[in-house]
Amino acid sequence: MAAQIPKAGRPRSEPARRAVLSACGELLQQGGLRAATTDRIAARSGVSKATIYKWWPNKYAVALEAFLSQMDAESPDPDTGSAAEDFRLTVRGMMRFYASPIGRIFAQLLAESQNGPKVASELARQLVTSRRGLVRAIWDRGVQRGELRADVDPDVALDLFFGPLVYRLMAGHAPLDEKAADEVVRVALCGLAR
Repeated sequence: MAAQIPKAGRPRSEPARRAVLSACGELLQQGGLRAATTDRIAARSGVSKATIYKWWPNKYAVALEAFLSQMDAESPDPDTGSAAEDFRLTVRGMMRFYASPIGRIFAQLLAESQNGPKVASELARQLVTSRRGLVRAIWDRGVQRGELRADVDPDVALDLFFGPLVYRLMAGHAPLDEKAADEVVRVALCGLAR
């Protein structure tokens, strides 16, 4: 998980960190991104605003870390020994996350990032880099085992697996379910498998 670089002073209290992330997640589920204000996160978690701002630059950073911890739980690196199965399980997990109430709020974060450079920066730093690192490991294992084409740009390949999920989340034009996840992986592998 990509964590905020700690600032000088006392180290983070892990119970306080978990309380802040839990409070943020609850607020997001109850009222969306606008409901997860720093004041409300502090009140619900019992952690002072000063401490929250010491550990996170803004509420978006808190929300993204809360998302990442839930996303990692929903869609970890399965490492089954098969790149196709690893991508299938990971894409299924991401579909489940995006289809959940907390996952739908991810669309709000994406929308906020279009007009807010701070949100875009936090999104890239905390979420995109971390998740792409996980799926890049799946890709690299598949290439090493000879299952996937080594002549393909890995960044483009990963976009083929995960771009359709974000598009479905944002446009709402098609389902976010296991059948769709399996079909996305099947079609992507038509051009990427050896």
